[in-house]
Amino acid sequence: MADKSQVCSVWLGSETGILKGVSLSKKQAFNFCEMSCLSRDQEVCVLGWGDQHETEVLVGSVNGTVKTFSTEKGIFTETRQCGESTQGRFTGLAVTDSALITCVETGLLRVWKEGSTDTVEINAGTNVCRMRQNPSQRNQVATGGKENGLKVWDLERPETPIFTSKNVRNDWLDLRVPEWVRDMAFIPDSNKIVTCTGHHQVRVYDPASPQRRPVLEAHFGEYPLTALSLPANQDSVVVGNTHGELAILDLRKGLVRGCLKGLAGGVRGLQCHPSLPLVASCGLDRFLRVHSLEDRSLQHKVYLKSRLNCNLNSSAATGDVEEVKEEGGEVDEVWDTMEMINDQAKKRATDEEEAVVTGVEKTTKKRKVVK
Repeated sequence: MADKSQVCSVWLGSETGILKGVSLSKKQAFNFCEMSCLSRDQEVCVLGWGDQHETEVLVGSVNGTVKTFSTEKGIFTETRQCGESTQGRFTGLAVTDSALITCVETGLLRVWKEGSTDTVEINAGTNVCRMRQNPSQRNQVATGGKENGLKVWDLERPETPIFTSKNVRNDWLDLRVPEWVRDMAFIPDSNKIVTCTGHHQVRVYDPASPQRRPVLEAHFGEYPLTALSLPANQDSVVVGNTHGELAILDLRKGLVRGCLKGLAGGVRGLQCHPSLPLVASCGLDRFLRVHSLEDRSLQHKVYLKSRLNCNLNSSAATGDVEEVKEEGGEVDEVWDTMEMINDQAKKRATDEEEAVVTGVEKTTKKRKVVK
């Protein structure tokens, strides 16, 4: 199992609670799970790296547990209870040098310090959809959600946010514009933050500027945007929506550069490679897809049997693969033990029963006519 986990270049979390690893160079996919406790409340919400060397994957589940998976050993090494299912799903996981950071839908942002039972709790507001860490300043995180605008927090001074966005001005009917932040990312080598909303808007905020309203706003499509990621070139952003549409937007002019085709379901996970012009996406259609950002062609396509919630890319380079076959592993044992239902025999029996009922009805009608 350890050899399998070491070659995986993309990690994915599914609704069934299975952590999936895909090796694009070896054309293989693997399942990593504990069959003894596999249940619906083990559904994977978020994934994150446990260290900068990418030897640990943090897996956040619906039941409030955070598991640590070792990519070197190929096993789960630790399980921590970091919340309750009543507090909502995890919306983000992050780590610093000495702490674990978690955030749930109810807005409870916690900092779990190593070797201490004390936790720092921050109220980020209700209906939080996403929490993201600043890669260049790991003590800063951003939060946002439905009717909960973008906020940036300094975990060393958690009393108040260091930046709170302001809603855009009223529309042409002088009506308030609703807010719904679905995802965000810190733009490297700057203070700017890009967000996508459930009202198909892409906005750029600059905490260093005097205004708290967005300095750039663009629109894509007509459906809610669910995820975004920044490519390595840093002057564009990739966004995905609930109808399986992916697009590349220019952050300088706010224009759509092009669309990525091939998806058949809503996008839930989206991440660009840190150094290569590639973007990996997953969602409701159960496929992992890797597109090239240069010619927008589909490079890899992997069917993974379960609806996927999130993905996590390693910094390793990927090979040239068209389609990858999944190795079921332990999960195939469950399918093998299931009883097979013969649909044709069942349909034939149903047709015979209907014919008998029809014959009885016709005989009854004839008797009534004779009388």
